[in-house]
Amino acid sequence: MKTYSKFIEIDSSKRFGKPCIRGTRIAVYDVLGWLANGMTVEQILVDFPEISEEEVLSCLAYSADREHKIRVA
Repeated sequence: MKTYSKFIEIDSSKRFGKPCIRGTRIAVYDVLGWLANGMTVEQILVDFPEISEEEVLSCLAYSADREHKIRVA
């Protein structure tokens, strides 16, 4: 299920073409890094009120989809 497609965009003029939350310069990588470093979704939303919980979760869905597509060996 690709629920992230309406929230994640890749634009070569933003963040060197890294996938970002639509309408922002916040990269999927940024959100994943914050979560990996222990921030909660609620803390992210307080620090970045321009994004929604659904957009944060879309970053996780995007990452999971990318991981699923990686071929090893």
